[in-house]
Amino acid sequence: MAWGACALLLLLLVLGAGGGGGVHCLEVTRSRRALQRRHHLRSRAESGATILELRHHGGGSGKSGGRSREEELGGLFSSDAARVSSLQRRAGGGSWAEDEAAAAAATGRVPVTSGARLRTLNYVATVGLGGGEATVIVDTASELTWVQCAPCASCHDQQGPLFDPASSPSYAVLPCNSSSCDALQVATGSAAGACGGGEQPSCSYTLSYRDGSYSQGVLAHDKLSLAGEVIDGFVFGCGTSNQGPFGGTSGLMGLGRSQLSLISQTMDQFGGVFSYCLPLKESESSGSLVLGDDTSVYRNSTPIVYTTMVSDPVQGPFYFVNLTGITIGGQEVESSAGKVIVDSGTIITSLVPSVYNAVKAEFLSQFTEYPQAPGFSILDTCFNLTGFREVQIPSLKFVFEGNVEVEVDSSGVLYFVSSDSSQVCLALASLKSEYETSIIGNYQQKNLRVIFDTLGSQIGFAQETCDYI
Repeated sequence: MAWGACALLLLLLVLGAGGGGGVHCLEVTRSRRALQRRHHLRSRAESGATILELRHHGGGSGKSGGRSREEELGGLFSSDAARVSSLQRRAGGGSWAEDEAAAAAATGRVPVTSGARLRTLNYVATVGLGGGEATVIVDTASELTWVQCAPCASCHDQQGPLFDPASSPSYAVLPCNSSSCDALQVATGSAAGACGGGEQPSCSYTLSYRDGSYSQGVLAHDKLSLAGEVIDGFVFGCGTSNQGPFGGTSGLMGLGRSQLSLISQTMDQFGGVFSYCLPLKESESSGSLVLGDDTSVYRNSTPIVYTTMVSDPVQGPFYFVNLTGITIGGQEVESSAGKVIVDSGTIITSLVPSVYNAVKAEFLSQFTEYPQAPGFSILDTCFNLTGFREVQIPSLKFVFEGNVEVEVDSSGVLYFVSSDSSQVCLALASLKSEYETSIIGNYQQKNLRVIFDTLGSQIGFAQETCDYI
């Protein structure tokens, strides 16, 4: 396949504790099956704001697995905060250790399974690996793809079978003297401890995260299948000791800027270009991950606008752009965050304190008719919207270098913590220090086509309805 062609992967948003629907999905009950039957509330645009109709429903315990909805969300947001801290350390220049039926082949779509049971607020794709399949979190900040492997000494709770190297005749462990092992040591910032004993020791890896989660195993290669395109000799981590908030997934798909990422390894096939479109709904819907530069498969409703990618090889596998402004309800906020990370694996956008406080102040000035409520976890600007039939939500726009304006979907402005809308929060968080790096999270990237052109060193944005089912 010429790299100008593309492969299309379906993505599913996997639901953690029934949350993540934002303003378009107020209705949350203790039954996930009931949640899947809910419909979007009516909304309309009106002079810099989205008008959302609110309908209130009877409560219910909101319990899931013995934990309340709030407890589940609190745990997920704590994990998100830990990820943000990990990215800060890695972006700081130090050691940045990796802290349905099949669709028609002509469409290039890979089969996906329902992710509602996987207990994560991130997005997943199902790929072919060896003779089996793996459902992995799509992560633009990871330099290596890894999956849990059998036999596993210590694994997180995965739903579905582990990858079994013994069942794949094309599987092979990489030796220490391989170029991939050298690249791994560079990627993880570790020059020692990558090799075991023996005459031709295997190349081992350890990827650790700031929240204490990790993946350990050996570097290996096998056949990877993406929408019918087979990549022979795909290098990945075969993890036999893995712990962390990865839900019931198999592991991570590394889409970062490194020699061992999926993007670098498929340069000949896809030319270093990929894009995704993240869906609004938590179930019965999927977005898409597209590998290659064929824009004809996009469904964008606005032209693609590009901003320059900031290149910094010292600062890990991240995708940086310059954020030059933010507008709330059409009103410019007099602040600039500078260099920011566009990340699919972080949930909530985090801004340096000065920028966050300016955004918060402007939002509060336009949201004065709604009573405030206590903060929740990393979200400190919350409201009690019970009793209101409609809520006027100010629009949120990010402005990137080159005067590239990207409007956040209305579902990405507010986060409904409580099912009765008594605690609804501005879906943004503050970093601890002005010296940290702001991150654009996936909650604010829904219903956008986000294009990463690594060779052209640019990132593109366009409005798109990300519903492929």
